Formats: sequence, C-alpha cells, structure tokens
Amino acid sequence: MKILIVGAGRVGISVAENLVSEHNDITVIDTDARNLLALQERCDLRGLHGDGSRVSVLREAGAEDTDLFIACAASDAVNLVACRIARQVFNIPRRIARIRASDVAEHPELMGDDGFCIDALISPERSVTTYLHSLIEFPEALQVVEFAGGRVSVVAARVGRSSAMANQALGALPDLWPDVSARIVDVVRDGRPLQAGDGTVIQPGDEVIFVADTRHARRAVRQLRDAEKTARRIMIAGGGNIGLRLATELAQENYSVRIIEHDAARCRYLAEKLPSNVLVLHGNATDEGLLERENIEDMDTWLALTSDDEDNIMSSLLAKRLGARRVIALINRQAYGELMQGSHIDVAVSPSHATMSELLRHVRRGDVVAVHRLRQGLVEALEAVAHGDRRTSRVVGRRVNELRLPKGAIIGALARADEIIIPDGETVIEQDDHVIVFVPSRNQMARVEKLFQVSASFF
Repeated sequence: MKILIVGAGRVGISVAENLVSEHNDITVIDTDARNLLALQERCDLRGLHGDGSRVSVLREAGAEDTDLFIACAASDAVNLVACRIARQVFNIPRRIARIRASDVAEHPELMGDDGFCIDALISPERSVTTYLHSLIEFPEALQVVEFAGGRVSVVAARVGRSSAMANQALGALPDLWPDVSARIVDVVRDGRPLQAGDGTVIQPGDEVIFVADTRHARRAVRQLRDAEKTARRIMIAGGGNIGLRLATELAQENYSVRIIEHDAARCRYLAEKLPSNVLVLHGNATDEGLLERENIEDMDTWLALTSDDEDNIMSSLLAKRLGARRVIALINRQAYGELMQGSHIDVAVSPSHATMSELLRHVRRGDVVAVHRLRQGLVEALEAVAHGDRRTSRVVGRRVNELRLPKGAIIGALARADEIIIPDGETVIEQDDHVIVFVPSRNQMARVEKLFQVSASFF
C-alpha cells in the first residue's frame, strides 16, 4: 500500500514507524527538516521537506497514485486543507485527519465531500480519554479495550501472589473461572510474550491477557488480582484538553473529582466549563504540601495528565509515596513508559498507542471493525466481520481448527447476534459473526486480513 503522511510530530512518527514495518511504501511530509532526517535514519521511508497543504508539495510526494492519505500535522487547519486537496485534486481514495478541535466532529457536514473530504477523523485527546476512563472502571487492570460494541472486553492484569490463578496451569481455567465466559490468550513474563498453551503454569508477577464477555470481565480479573474496591475518588494533575474531558465525564457519573492546574487563567476557564461538583485547585502537582492538604492518601486514583513527561512521572511518584492507592501517568516517550510501567507507577499510558489503535482500523483491509495494540505493542487484536458463505469466504461455514491462521494467532471470541461465544476448535463461524483475533506479530496481520476478504463473486 502506498501511504502519504503529512506531519512528522509525535503522532506522525508513531504512525510511520508502525506502518513501515508492514512493508508499506511510505512518504512523510513535514516543514521541519530535522524531524524528517531523524525519521529517515530509523525507518525505510521517504521524507519530503515542505508544506503538506500545498498542491505542488503533494504532487512531488506522489499523491497521484497514493492509496491512503493521513494528515497529522500539528495544525488542524493544515490537516483539513490537505485532506480536501487530496480528494479534490488527486482523488486519493481514503483520507484520515488528526483533529484536536472537538467541534469539527460535532458537525458531520464538515467532513463530507462538500466539506473537507475526510473519511475518518482521529482525535488523540478523545482516544486517550476513553482509554483512561476504562482504566478507572477496572482498578485492577493494566489495560482494557473493548470490541463488538463493548460486549467483549480484552483485559491485561498482573497476577498477584495470593491469586487463585498463581502457580496454576492454563488448562485449569474452567475450574477456576466457573460460569465465566473468558479465555487467556497470552501470558507476558519479564516483558516477553510466552504464546502460552494449556500446560503453561502462571507465576505471580506474570501479566495475563484475557478476552471475556464484558458482563463477566470484572469477575475474571478479580481471580487474577486481589479484589480492589471501586475507584470513586479521583485526583487529576493537569487541566489540558484530556484532563478537562476526563473530569467532565467522571463528574457526570458521580465520581468525586479534583483537578490541579498550575496556570491561573486556565483554572478560571476550568471552573467555568466543569460541573460544579468538580473542585479546581490552583497549584503545582509536585507540591507535597498541596497534595497533603488535599488528602492525597484518600484518593483511589491519581492521574498525571500534563504535557510534560518528567512532571507526570515525578508527581505520580510523589502521589504514590503519599498514599494514593493507584497512580496512572501519561508518558509520551516510549522508553520512559516502559521504564516506569509496573514500578511505583501502576500504569503508564502512551498517547501514541491509544491513537494508533483508533487509526489502525482505518488502515486494515477486509471488513475490520476495530484494532488494538496490547501491552506496549507486543500483541495486536482485531475485530473482523465474517461475510459470505463457504464458497466465497475463507472463514464462513468452517470450524476454527480449519482456518489457516498464522502461527501463534488465536481466535479469542465470537460475537453472534446477542450471544458471546468463547470458541473451541470445533466451533463453526457463521455469516455476520464478529470475530476477535489475536496476532503475535504485525507482519502476520496481512494474512489475517486476507482471510476475511470476500471473493468478488459474493457481491
């Protein structure tokens, strides 16, 4: 696939690094030559210095025969104009824009062919807010993502020493999870996935990734971790777009929320925009006295959501030392996140990973509904819809053990009408099933996508 990316900032770099590993032909446009040079030194792609909202620059980049256009420059205006040019001048078939302003998504007429010609709108702030919200709802989990319209949950959790699963083989799962529709699809030990089988013995400290009927997910995760009380008292450091979005959502759900912001003018803005039951505090999140005065030891969850990685790390470490039960930090640098995850910081959230999960479903071929990267990108999970019949489809009408899946790939669950099925080898896939597939390597994704592509004769 030929892909043209406008913008070599954090999102653009993350997109390029992820997609170039899948043997795509990628060109990146940016106004900063240094960013492009650094990216070209790491990845096998072409960099072009210039303004991605100019017709001449897009033509030089090869827009005439591009398959996918991704506009993720720092400026919303550049992204909007670039998408319109990509469609109206070069007729690029698919166009994706990263937009920060929330009001664009609220006006669908701006996205159509009479507007800015955007097929899909990606909002990093919205993606991260949704992800953080799921972590608050599952206080025992390291990661939670949803498929099939929220009916299937995939959860990563660390096995506690007193867990019923500790020192047990995976084959014992049905006895340990009675009346729970769930399956463990992988075990991560010392940062490495084991591609575990029924005989694999789970050890305390292992990270377990499982798929479950969402109605059973909470019961399942409590078998892996000591059950924790529901998080109701939340303190947020940082009143930017993400902090504002999250505080608004939590307040509407009757959480007790406090938000700390160091900028006085922003504090006044937050006080005007947020519901009256959210307490806005003017101060520094690394101020030990402030945290003690606001009873940090009573907080169920601390979230550090400023734009500064170092501040987020330091304030989270301080909050944990002062008694916050669980701390979550937004960390942009991948190396920092991998270093801090699982130490005194319970969960390190990468904005680029959250954004990539949203973007990938628009890149994947076949009828792919959702794609998520799990646990620092070690595993990828996708939801695809099975169409056709046994003659036109490689999956419909076939048993799970008949499918030509790549090595290590697993079908974790099926969403069929109102039913959630945890399949075994004899389960037959039917038309319109939503199939959740776990793939251990990005390089194998093309084979999985091809399985769900229907023969032309079907149409």
